[in-house]
Amino acid sequence: MEKFYLEIPTIERKEEAIDYFNEHIKYHSDMNGTGSMDRFLKESTYEQWLKELENKTNQEYMNTLGWAPSLTYFLIRKNDNKIIGMINLRYNLTEEIFAKGGSHIGYGIRPTERRKGYNKINLYLGLLQEQQLGEKRVLLECLADNIGSNKTIPALGGILEKSEIDDWDNELTNYYWIDVDKSIDEYKNFYEQFISQVNKNNFK
Repeated sequence: MEKFYLEIPTIERKEEAIDYFNEHIKYHSDMNGTGSMDRFLKESTYEQWLKELENKTNQEYMNTLGWAPSLTYFLIRKNDNKIIGMINLRYNLTEEIFAKGGSHIGYGIRPTERRKGYNKINLYLGLLQEQQLGEKRVLLECLADNIGSNKTIPALGGILEKSEIDDWDNELTNYYWIDVDKSIDEYKNFYEQFISQVNKNNFK
């Protein structure tokens, strides 16, 4: 059985991360949940991105930018030690950040590994981490025409709150809330079988 865990990005994964990025370019696919890795690989360097990730965990630094702190992870398939996806987790969001369009979780799977149920595992692992961070309810958003995410989020307990035009990209967007503890309790009997023990030692 395939096993998965979340891993904090390091310099040792540089070439694999670049390959992950290039696969999205090859398939003309959007990248989600990267903590701006795609932007840094286009405009700067992987090493600068790693420094930015560290900065984004600093509450005071993020306060000066008016945004919430965050953690970004690679989703690793233990069986072949491959980066399958990524997930970005925000925490300590304020009403002001919500008003600006902020949400708790962004996530994605590389194009050649999609439609295998991996993003549900990715999201479940993200919920475990949000629980570790003390979050009780998390907000997720996705485009109304994103069939995959509009199936994944409800499958982990997401409740649709509203659908409206997002001021950021002028696209019709669905907004879901997930009760973290309730979702983990309800789905752990199924998803725990896919989680490597490595993951339990990787939370920051």
